[in-house]
Amino acid sequence: MMNIALTQQLRRFKLIQRPHLSEKSTILADKHRQFVFKVLKNANKSEIKQAVESLFNVKVNAVQLLNVKAKSRRFKQVEGQLKGWKKAYVSLKEGYDIDFTGTK
Repeated sequence: MMNIALTQQLRRFKLIQRPHLSEKSTILADKHRQFVFKVLKNANKSEIKQAVESLFNVKVNAVQLLNVKAKSRRFKQVEGQLKGWKKAYVSLKEGYDIDFTGTK
């Protein structure tokens, strides 16, 4: 029983790989308290909600997921592909915020 709880806790830390910082995500965070994260490909909405709530001490209102497709790239005559990944849009409830800059 203890081992299962430990593996679930470790998965929460691995589930959210990093915040996705872009111009669009910054605008969403400022206007709608909606934050964007790069997450594991096999993550689901409820796992992401639990992970964000436990890692950042906030209350999550909703989670939307988006699969980002792999892009084709070419270097000289060698063709390849960038890996596809999963993006999570996390909306927070009123009164909660996440600060990635670390300044207050």
